[in-house]
Amino acid sequence: MSFTIIDQATARLNRSELAVPGSNTSLFEKAAKSQADVVFLDLEDAVAPDDKEQARKNIIEAINDVDWGAKTLSVRINGLDTHYMYRDVVDILEQTNGRLDVIMIPKVGTAADVYAVDMLVTQIEDARKQTKRIGFEHIIETALGMANVDEIAAASKRNESLHFGVADYAASTKARTTVIGGPNALYGVLTDMVEGQEREYHWGDMWHYAVSRMVVAARANGLRPIDGPFGDFSDPDGFKAQANRAACLGCEGKWAIHPSQIALANEVNSPSEAEVTKAKRIIEAMEQAQREGKGAVALDGRLIDIASIKQAEVMVKKAEQIAKAG
Repeated sequence: MSFTIIDQATARLNRSELAVPGSNTSLFEKAAKSQADVVFLDLEDAVAPDDKEQARKNIIEAINDVDWGAKTLSVRINGLDTHYMYRDVVDILEQTNGRLDVIMIPKVGTAADVYAVDMLVTQIEDARKQTKRIGFEHIIETALGMANVDEIAAASKRNESLHFGVADYAASTKARTTVIGGPNALYGVLTDMVEGQEREYHWGDMWHYAVSRMVVAARANGLRPIDGPFGDFSDPDGFKAQANRAACLGCEGKWAIHPSQIALANEVNSPSEAEVTKAKRIIEAMEQAQREGKGAVALDGRLIDIASIKQAEVMVKKAEQIAKAG
């Protein structure tokens, strides 16, 4: 382990993150009663320009009046390149009751973007003598943001999570796709030519590098990496496949742009009973090995060592967090 110890962000359950347009008030109560771990009320892409001001008023009222239970509550503000952003931050923080937990900042491109919002939020909190500090969620969804992802992840003590915004990232990098997440039939390879055999075509994951890069930046700074949207909400199998690949790379949650995706995200990002049982057995076996002066031991025909304990402890801790949340 490095002598440099990284502080971990505020611990929050973040298996599923439900997007709710601020212009659609009929969805607020439903979102509050859903099984989503996190709800973000959206002022950005899901709201038309003419509806921005009313959506902001709707969200302020919802934060104050809706019973959000134990959910983490977030608001996605408008981008720093718009004239809506400063009013989003000022009005929401000054006119709400302290229930808001985090602000989601879209299209973050540089550490300076984070600094600008941090300065504004800090001034409001200090002026109002608020002891609760708002956290930040950052969407990495441009080539600029990905190029500066390490600096963004380290830019503020308010930072809690990085999210991969696949649609805008695709547009920014001019990728050949018009779908929101998911595979691309053009992104694949052919097997070698062998006489007498038909060549096979293997699809790849065109988002593998981007998600993996974001995960490294997040984990290196103690943040939660979260996979973004999967646009085809009529394809639960496709959603689960994308969520599983993100989880394998280190993400601990995924967006839900439709209520039907909440349970899928929770399922994928929750350890199974069998996995937790095995993790506990690994911990017990290693504790016994250490008492016997051993650094490694075999369990079920596989070698386990100190690194195995760390992996097992992460899984057990996540199961305890889920159980506590009910």
